[in-house]
Amino acid sequence: MTVLVLALTAGAVIGLALGALGGGGSVLAVPALIYLLGFTSAAAATASLIIVTATSATALYAHTRDGKVAWRTGALFAAAGIVPAFLAGAVAGRLPEAVLTAAFALIAALAAVRMLRPSTSEPPDRIRPGKAAGAGAGLGAVTGFLGVGGGFLAVPALVSVLGLTMRRAVGTSLLVITVNSLAALAARTGTSSGLHWEIIGPFTGAAILGAWDGKRLATKISGTTLQKIFAGVLLAVAAFMLVDVIA
Repeated sequence: MTVLVLALTAGAVIGLALGALGGGGSVLAVPALIYLLGFTSAAAATASLIIVTATSATALYAHTRDGKVAWRTGALFAAAGIVPAFLAGAVAGRLPEAVLTAAFALIAALAAVRMLRPSTSEPPDRIRPGKAAGAGAGLGAVTGFLGVGGGFLAVPALVSVLGLTMRRAVGTSLLVITVNSLAALAARTGTSSGLHWEIIGPFTGAAILGAWDGKRLATKISGTTLQKIFAGVLLAVAAFMLVDVIA
């Protein structure tokens, strides 16, 4: 019963993050699955992709209804990152876990700092496809190297590099997360050992419900406040992972 309660609570929190902030799901899901629910690192990575894919797709639908998704920019962003993510993932597999953890923490902290700085990018209707594709390729390489869905980097990139408003970046990042997570799951076909579906099921259900609540929360909070909240989440994750590496 305690495990079920933990799964439902963690799922709800992750759903809120994805629905309101457009990212942070995989960043929060993996530690929750490992430290709270006893998954191995490999099983947690696969399980988090299942959870984040389902939750992101649900949240994407909700944001699409409100016209908050830049489909052309998001599609270019996601498509351009597939190959770089695959190649970077192959390199990352040969590096020590401590190096990857430290790199993850550093990138998360830099993304948070960037989110706290005022954006000077051009409005989204003036964004050129080449710029969107270039940023997507860079994001794909970084997220492939770190082994996460990429939402916590997609939102800062969409806001600061491509000039989307925070609300539009949140919706568009969900498209990027869904595509990236599906691609990563396809690459993990046949590696489902160690997955506890009796935990993943309730976890995913709670996350999906949380995503709807998060989407409603996003309509009641200013874009600037959302940026600060998102930056705070990233900094907290970065600090936690650095402590884990040092310990």
